[in-house]
Amino acid sequence: MKSDKQVLEELKNASIGLLVMSESDYPFELIQWSGEIEITSEYLCRVSDRPEGTRIEETDRKRFLGENERFQKLQAVIENNLANVKVYKVGTINIPVYIVGRSPEGQWLGVSTRLIQT
Repeated sequence: MKSDKQVLEELKNASIGLLVMSESDYPFELIQWSGEIEITSEYLCRVSDRPEGTRIEETDRKRFLGENERFQKLQAVIENNLANVKVYKVGTINIPVYIVGRSPEGQWLGVSTRLIQT
């Protein structure tokens, strides 16, 4: 079983240089949230610095990252190390995106990025 530190290192290495294409291109950042928290719309609004009640869309990881060859390594690290993976898009226009799942140690780990869609 890998430690959270090892999983985060793999996520970091797999996401170096990757950009999510939208009206502006943003890199990925690492996520490490306590396993004690429940990922609710209220929590996502709080970590995104958005008002409660902001629109939140849940989507599939493969749908978000697509079959793009650039994302294959990141997809593999997520798939091989995290359980119950979810993708959350918070808001409209300037949209924080969180790809997060449970680590072997029970924490929430993953990556985040941002989309600009006008």
